[in-house]
Amino acid sequence: MTRPIHDISIALAPGTPEWPGDTPCSCGWSWAIAQGASVNVSRMETSPHVGTHADAPLHVALDAPGANQLPLEAFIGLSRVIDVRHLDGEITMGQLEAAGYLSGTVRLLLHTGRTIANGTFPEAWPVLAPAAARALVADGLRLLGVDCPSVDARESKTLEVHRILFDGGANVLENLDLRAIRPGPYELLAPPLAVDAIDAAPVRALLRPL
Repeated sequence: MTRPIHDISIALAPGTPEWPGDTPCSCGWSWAIAQGASVNVSRMETSPHVGTHADAPLHVALDAPGANQLPLEAFIGLSRVIDVRHLDGEITMGQLEAAGYLSGTVRLLLHTGRTIANGTFPEAWPVLAPAAARALVADGLRLLGVDCPSVDARESKTLEVHRILFDGGANVLENLDLRAIRPGPYELLAPPLAVDAIDAAPVRALLRPL
């Protein structure tokens, strides 16, 4: 029996909420058949942080790897979705374990419920406590995915969780749409686009139940 595929991406499109102050997505036409051209050729301007995307270490550090250098194996394979919608503020390791975290999880997706998928940018969302982020990478985490706009708090200027994850060899996936996804194990397929010399890349993120 064919396993269903769940698209957990948020479209990169005009009107998709951007981080306040960032470049929104806009689209237009370089050539249009309706205007006499032989083909339709579109153009787009956007921040790579609009919609579902993978951050690269370059996002928080000079002379760090960019989006084209992200390891594809981190974004493909067994993952676990856990529901933390009942939590606020900093999430401890004990709270993750109570919500269903299993030791040895390589790809962890957090369903916070604070998503831009409903068309609005959330005021706040729960984030990992720094100690929890360190414990996860020590336990072998290679990817943290979240349905909110960032793995750090909206008001954070240090982006400590980003830095802990990148320094520990883990990767970051943001702005997922987990509204229809139940907690549990899945196969994740979410390779970032190979875009050179930028700090993030758009992602088409998919889950398949195991």
